[in-house]
Amino acid sequence: MGVKVIIAEKPSVAKNIADALGIKKRKDGYFEGDSYLITWAFGHLLQLYDAKDYDEKMKAWRIEKFPFIPSNFKYKIKCDNLNKSSVDKGAEKQINIINNLIGRDDVEEVISATDYDREGEVIAHEILSFLGVKKPIFRILLNEWTEEEVKRGMKNLKPNSNMESLQDAGISRQWADWIIGINLTSVTTLRYNFNDKKILNVGRVLLPTLKIIYDRDKEIENFESSTYYKLIATFKTKDNDEFEGTYYLSENEKFDDKEIMENISKLLQGKNAQIIEKQVERKKDYPPLLFNLSNLQGYVTSKYKGWTSDKVLKVAQTLYEKKFTTYPRTGSVALEESLKERTKKVLDVIKAGLPYENKIKFVDNKRIFDNSKVESHSAIVPTYMKPTGLSQDEAIVYDAIKNRFIMQFLPVAEYEETKLVSKVYESTISGVFISKGKVQTIEGWHVVEKMDSKDTILPMVLEKDIVDVADSKVNAVVKKPPKLHNEKTLLRVMETCGKNFKDEENTDEMMASILSGFSIGTPATRAETIKKLKDASYIKTKGKSLTCTELGKTLIEIFPAKELLDLEYTGRLEKTLSDIEKGKFKKDEFLKMIMEFTISAVDSIKKDTSMLKNFKVKLPEGLESVGSCPICGNPVVENEKGFGCINWKNGCKFTVWKNDKFITSLGRKVTKEMIELLLKNGKVGFRNLKSKKGTFYSAYLKYMKDEETGYYKWKVEFI
Repeated sequence: MGVKVIIAEKPSVAKNIADALGIKKRKDGYFEGDSYLITWAFGHLLQLYDAKDYDEKMKAWRIEKFPFIPSNFKYKIKCDNLNKSSVDKGAEKQINIINNLIGRDDVEEVISATDYDREGEVIAHEILSFLGVKKPIFRILLNEWTEEEVKRGMKNLKPNSNMESLQDAGISRQWADWIIGINLTSVTTLRYNFNDKKILNVGRVLLPTLKIIYDRDKEIENFESSTYYKLIATFKTKDNDEFEGTYYLSENEKFDDKEIMENISKLLQGKNAQIIEKQVERKKDYPPLLFNLSNLQGYVTSKYKGWTSDKVLKVAQTLYEKKFTTYPRTGSVALEESLKERTKKVLDVIKAGLPYENKIKFVDNKRIFDNSKVESHSAIVPTYMKPTGLSQDEAIVYDAIKNRFIMQFLPVAEYEETKLVSKVYESTISGVFISKGKVQTIEGWHVVEKMDSKDTILPMVLEKDIVDVADSKVNAVVKKPPKLHNEKTLLRVMETCGKNFKDEENTDEMMASILSGFSIGTPATRAETIKKLKDASYIKTKGKSLTCTELGKTLIEIFPAKELLDLEYTGRLEKTLSDIEKGKFKKDEFLKMIMEFTISAVDSIKKDTSMLKNFKVKLPEGLESVGSCPICGNPVVENEKGFGCINWKNGCKFTVWKNDKFITSLGRKVTKEMIELLLKNGKVGFRNLKSKKGTFYSAYLKYMKDEETGYYKWKVEFI
């Protein structure tokens, strides 16, 4: 029987596979067994060509060279992180090791064992295409790297040709981000970066995410504060127990007129009230659903200081590679229905020794197992491997995942919600006072994480009881502006593409939106996007909150390719990638759409003059200024053929040619005096101009920019 080469995404995963297959012999860059050679990548070993690799002339960024879109995308061994001009020696060595292993005479087939996702597929595809592998290729598809799952996966290998849709989606994402990123970053930097050598990073996911933060900042900035008033009465029962009630009139408890409230408050002194209604409702309190990546990131970043989404993902990835948890980059909050037996086994291992172990019972319900709520990967849960030697950070993330898992198999918590309606019988007080309180009757899953309860406990009273008014006060409530985004709220907006789902719990509608891929970025990329925004100095942190810097704010306000700032547009692009993955959309059609968008975006940035005034150009010696340029304020000078702005190198197009056809058609000449008047007053007057009919007239001429073409033309104002 021939030998098979297995390629894992990382050394740690290769070791998990080797352990599962009982292979101990480690060589330089691979494990060797009788039937298997197990090697690995380090994530991406290859990268797409840079623009300069296609064309030497692209080394120097010049605005007229863009848009630049290669007709055929090529890959090279990735560059060294510190020295971009040289090859990463480790990656080069590993590529050669993989190539030599596959080329061995005794090797019959190759098994791709990279992560079962879009990026994992691209990592393997890059290597196998780059090396031009002709031997049969198979794919192992796993959600965790435990021994049991690896053995099961090896029995159920799929032909790699089955992965074409996932490959197409991965490559489409990679090429689209290259086309948009390279072109728009270059042109934006050349056009707007007037103060330093900083590169202005522009990306398909980066800008819409920045726009979400910008919009919230603006909402806060434009918020107009208002005050309303509430009347609160304190009632005392015959047993001297006190409780509060809020004054309601026609279901409204917010009042604009403080005086009216204060008058009622005075009338209450020394009065009593009757409980005219008592409602007690038993309510169920279900545990929150299992974690997907965004919810895990939101939970940890809001609970623990100093955590970012990026850090949560890195730690979750480590736990996955150590076989303690399942695949982290998922959007699903349920498990596949086929995992019931496995889940039962995991639960038996995980619950052992817990103080509430006897309350934990395996249940099978749609909140936990539901194929319609799973997209390629189930929710993040523990595996049957009980962890040892976890770092403090790993323990935080593991415990969050473990606790969320256990909660599903504990009794549903229950509470009684009580509502009391009290009426003061006074002719001028037409409203009622409402008091609400909660009592937990069954602790259920709350036993896992002790929640601080802020619930009001009401005293024991019955309908028709009479209570005394012990006190009353009028509270001013100032309507507060919305809060700045934090990573938890930002991830939610990215995940649902700005759709506002009121319920914190994942509604079916919301899950449908998340699972269809209609979002900003993917679970795998959102954390990295937030990090990139910080690195680009577009956003900064204030405690746990995120806000735009001046640079980020300016970029959003001036950026002319508005589609890239539109959440709907970006959401549709992400959904299309998701559709390519499902075989519902063609890669070539998607890339054509991206190219058309990029060409038009580059054009609109080139024509944009909003930032030209920030370039201050010194008047060259020996030249005389005839006035200030109306676009950018730099000097306009006379040359052989006309009068032009000296800021032309940065893209200012203000020029009046001496042989201007329109002025010539009026029988006049473009003179220095005429241009001086035009620049000083914004218009220049002419008398005795002859019309086509032979009559004479006077007019002012203005030199106006045509927004369509970006060029200037004359406009006549008759006097």
